[in-house]
Amino acid sequence: MTGRWAVIGAGIAGLAAARRLVGAGCDVSVFDKSRGVGGRMATRRAEGLQFDHGAQFFTARGDGFVREVEALVADGGAAAWGEVGYVGTPGMSAVGRAFSRGLSLVPSRTVTRLDRAADGWRLATAEGDGTMTEAFDGVVVAVPAPQAKPLLASAGIDWSGISRARYAPCWAMMLAFAGIENPIGLSLKPTDEAIGWIATDSSKPGRAGGATTYVVHATPAWSRQHLERTPEEAAAMLLARFQVLTGLQAAPSYLAAHRWRFALVEQTAGAPFLYDEARAIGACGDWCLGARVEAAFDSGDGLGAAIAGRA
Repeated sequence: MTGRWAVIGAGIAGLAAARRLVGAGCDVSVFDKSRGVGGRMATRRAEGLQFDHGAQFFTARGDGFVREVEALVADGGAAAWGEVGYVGTPGMSAVGRAFSRGLSLVPSRTVTRLDRAADGWRLATAEGDGTMTEAFDGVVVAVPAPQAKPLLASAGIDWSGISRARYAPCWAMMLAFAGIENPIGLSLKPTDEAIGWIATDSSKPGRAGGATTYVVHATPAWSRQHLERTPEEAAAMLLARFQVLTGLQAAPSYLAAHRWRFALVEQTAGAPFLYDEARAIGACGDWCLGARVEAAFDSGDGLGAAIAGRA
């Protein structure tokens, strides 16, 4: 059979699942609370600058994802970044845009509840007057496990894998400097309590010239300790530590911080995806397989294939 499917979450896992379903002849709508696609494959643009403030790069090991990356590179949507890995070009968000091509997107819609009616699944969203969506034959939940759990619970589903999955948060700091000599090369992974990663974002292929830009990721422990700080407070604290680690004392021309509450998978669900064929509902994400972009793709693609095999 074919049918109407709702995919909740336009990160890499959700987009991979949606593409599989569309390829099987299903009518798919992809809902996401954000205006854009790609989830943590994100690019922040401000004051003529850009920063990959979420996922920094990705690697490809399995045959399926290798083919995807090769196609992205051939199409100009990705390129190798030294020996580190691949990045989206001209920004990391290019990967999500490429994966979403041809899909029916429903942006800026936060799904808050799933109801199983006689004619299928209906979705409630935080936006609007509370009216439920039209009925769908099936649903794919492709959001971080802490967000997926209450959503699935509203549908009467309590998979143990959802409870096992655990994320670490991450504060990301974005910096720009004009007319400096870069002291770190492409990237730096210091042994430090506060900072776990420093990337020279402007060194990535396809980026516009001009300012030297950095993305700094705080360690999970520091991010947890300071999770409820304001972005301004977190940025000031991380800047002080960045100056110590790099020796770069110049005042940045741009400084901002972004809090990712669900950034790094620390414990997985122990299954590539979760799926209840009888109720036509499944869940996927990097939390199923591990803290890599390829893991998110494999989870979503695997769930989509499992559904499509029965569609």
